[in-house]
Amino acid sequence: MSLRFLASSSLAALTVAIAAPAAAQDSDAAAIVVTAQRANATEIANGGEAGVLGDKPAEDLPFAIRSFGETLILNQQPLSLGEVLDNDPTVRTTYGFGNAAEQFVIRGFALFGDDLGLNGLYGIAPRQLVAPELYQSVQVLNGSSAFLNGAAPGGSGVGGSVNLQLKRAGSAPLTRATASYNSVAHIGGSFDVARRFGEWGLRVNGAYRDGETAIDREDRRTQVIGGALDYDGGPFRAALDVAYQNIRVDGLRPKVTIGSAAIPAVPDADANYAQDFSFTRLRDVFGTLTLEYDVADNALLYARLGARDGREDGIYSSITVLDGATGAANGNALIVPRTDNNEAIQGGLRLKLGSAVTHEINFGGSANWQTNRNAFDFRYGPGFAGFATNLYDTPQVALPTSTLVGGYLDDPYPIARNRLTSAFASDTIGLWGDRILLTGGLRLQAIDVRTFGYYDGGSPETRYREDAITPVVGVVVKPAAGISLYANRIEALQQGPTAPLDPLLANPGEVLAPRRSVQYEAGAKAAFGRLEAAVAFYRIERPGDGAIAGGSGRPVYGYIGEQRHRGIEATLNGEAVPGLRINAGFAVNDAEYDSGLSVAGVPDFTANAGAEWDLPFVSGLTLTGRATHSGKQWVDAANTLEIPSWTVFDLGARYVVAAGDRPVTLRVSVDNVANKRYWASAFDSFNAALLQGRPRTANASISVDF
Repeated sequence: MSLRFLASSSLAALTVAIAAPAAAQDSDAAAIVVTAQRANATEIANGGEAGVLGDKPAEDLPFAIRSFGETLILNQQPLSLGEVLDNDPTVRTTYGFGNAAEQFVIRGFALFGDDLGLNGLYGIAPRQLVAPELYQSVQVLNGSSAFLNGAAPGGSGVGGSVNLQLKRAGSAPLTRATASYNSVAHIGGSFDVARRFGEWGLRVNGAYRDGETAIDREDRRTQVIGGALDYDGGPFRAALDVAYQNIRVDGLRPKVTIGSAAIPAVPDADANYAQDFSFTRLRDVFGTLTLEYDVADNALLYARLGARDGREDGIYSSITVLDGATGAANGNALIVPRTDNNEAIQGGLRLKLGSAVTHEINFGGSANWQTNRNAFDFRYGPGFAGFATNLYDTPQVALPTSTLVGGYLDDPYPIARNRLTSAFASDTIGLWGDRILLTGGLRLQAIDVRTFGYYDGGSPETRYREDAITPVVGVVVKPAAGISLYANRIEALQQGPTAPLDPLLANPGEVLAPRRSVQYEAGAKAAFGRLEAAVAFYRIERPGDGAIAGGSGRPVYGYIGEQRHRGIEATLNGEAVPGLRINAGFAVNDAEYDSGLSVAGVPDFTANAGAEWDLPFVSGLTLTGRATHSGKQWVDAANTLEIPSWTVFDLGARYVVAAGDRPVTLRVSVDNVANKRYWASAFDSFNAALLQGRPRTANASISVDF
């Protein structure tokens, strides 16, 4: 389906839809359209789940939290979580090492897919790729959060965290069916049903998508289904959330490792330099159980439990450019079967005491257990030579022969067993009618990591048990209605990073000892009618990591020097005037090592400007648009290679029409309207590597609420 055909078909549909109600729409139909148009308004809220402190509005928190709601996901029809987070001016998306693994850059630090929260618990959300259809809210907390959330089990999240909230039934019944299209041939459908039966609520939703994306030869298939059963019996509340996700990506366009003295020109926007043998398959079954009991009017006892069973397999292809002018490159392949079995639990008690001086006391504990089984098969061919390929004219080759195998490929045995436990306590003191809020807290965090060898049947190789106390101090001052000033000092505690599975390293796969970082932040938040603005100034200091020379003649992956990240973030969102909603902001990033070199892959400036306008002279019609900008980025650790800044524009429209007594919503949009070709990110944990930006992509969908 061509872009021209899509545009003309959508224009015709909109024309018919506009003309029909103009001729025959009665007052009931007009009311249906207005109600549905308002219900479809994109949801962005300031505030959200602040870890053990609970769900809080922005004005009461000494942290920056924003939440992107389910209407945004429904309206934009994103294929992955990264496309949802593209709406946040402080977050940028890249891929992990070699495969379809989204990771997110917040305040210049990586947030791995392993370290996403689900209903407030780590290790339960799917890793690598997340299909957005199952989620009611995507919440972003900017900054370190060791006290709030505990140490992230994957060893990331220093600059921020993301928590996913699964869908649950609301007060109004819902029955919705949606059909969707993404160019060039990605077709899908979804359903969403919710009901309340007195004290009980039930919501079931699912989606299926399949077909080639706008990138040549890249095909994706997604299957998800989720259900939530909740009970609200006054002082006792409970919710059971369960979900299934199955994603397959064939011919994923890989990141481009730079092995040349110059940055290659960006290939055509839809070019694909993957090998046809490459694929990724991800399957996850996961869920949580939430229990709450009001012991008294001012005392809440709560517990959350979660579990996830995940399986991954695939053949991943990579490309290393050796000549930036001609695109001549070297390719190889890697097979990594993997399974994960994770469990998590968190519980505690919150008390609200006092009147003139209030205390919100919170204490409890958490535990997280993870077992990772995997193996690897490097396919470099004889002598690790790889195969000849080209960035601009990619030949398809046969899968290379095995070069180095570790573990048992058919049934991998455990390679790592992690156990993270913690106990926490905090007190938020409210003064002057809670216009001053002082928060202090401590979390005792213990990390127990055991790793096993890929050889000798998985014999134990290393184990470390480390514990640390991570404090938090925060203050909020509300000098006037709608204005809140805040500051915090908080830490991040990380399980040490894992050395990449690189045969050229002396310690591939080794897990480094834990490390901690310190963040200082100050900011302000203000509400002006339906507009909300926020600004934050921060500084984060953390030990760096990378490969250093080793006595064996091969480099050793370990800690190197110190990193210092400082910056400014500003956001503005809400309804500027009736019918005009905006979401905008920027971030200034200064990330460098103590050597004076800048951290590769961290843009010096990022900005978003998005808006949607309900046209007052055409009932039911909303126009949308967004501009996304990222500044220049260093590519290599030595700061000799750099990619330029880039800006892309997205445009769209949606239209609501009444079909009898049912609202029907038509949506059409085009991402990267100019089909700009650009290097989107140079962020990579292990190599000098580039991720190419998405090409022009046409999207269309139709939803019917029954």
